[in-house]
Amino acid sequence: MVVEYETRGRVALITLNRPEQRNAVNGELAEGLEAALDRFEGDPELWVAILTGRGKAFCAGADLKEIAAGNSHRLFTAKGGFAGICKRERTKPLIAAIAGSALAGGTEVALSCDMIVCSSETNFGLPEVKRSLVAGAGGLFRLPRALGMATALEAILTGDPIPAQRAYELGMVNKVVAPDAVMAEAMRLAERITVNAPIAVQASRAVAVRALHDDDATLWKASDAGFAKIAVTEDFREGPRAFIEKRAPVWKGR
Repeated sequence: MVVEYETRGRVALITLNRPEQRNAVNGELAEGLEAALDRFEGDPELWVAILTGRGKAFCAGADLKEIAAGNSHRLFTAKGGFAGICKRERTKPLIAAIAGSALAGGTEVALSCDMIVCSSETNFGLPEVKRSLVAGAGGLFRLPRALGMATALEAILTGDPIPAQRAYELGMVNKVVAPDAVMAEAMRLAERITVNAPIAVQASRAVAVRALHDDDATLWKASDAGFAKIAVTEDFREGPRAFIEKRAPVWKGR
């Protein structure tokens, strides 16, 4: 399978598995990633997912052989856009765990996730202008949000790579670790999230991801709606009860 799916407790692990092609996106991978995200989103027992890739590259972007064969449309899905993820509407946290490079479409896939843990050897970047192309899977607006306009424009207009440490310093990346520690660090981050009430996590995420493009009035309404959503749940009662009883809460996700 070109997209593997497994679970570890409350965490779904989704792995791109075309290492010989540097996990370049073809039709099968796009469909497989969309299906994996559908499976994760639809399972109430899973609260966080990690997206990673086998081999030396997280994702090399579009498979040029697919494009040369006139099949570029296959790189997109109706629900998720490029790679089955870049336009995807999600409700649960998704962490990118990147041990190798993530250039072009690989950067755009990474930016489609909520958080990034990467290797000290990872490079990000949108080199499309070097080939008279335009990054069309969200990178041109997500990268400025992640890095700030000046740095993002430099990367976009030169096509030069962004080293992992620089991406971390500017806030695009959550953690930079040794290549062999990426998955362990991503799991630690996932587990720090899964100790919390899942509906509250999802409601909080829903507001936070809109913070850079919605106005305050809209965000106040979204915050109020998020609170109203959790106020009728069992977990809303469990949190204060566990605090009073001086024990760890037992979340039900309902």
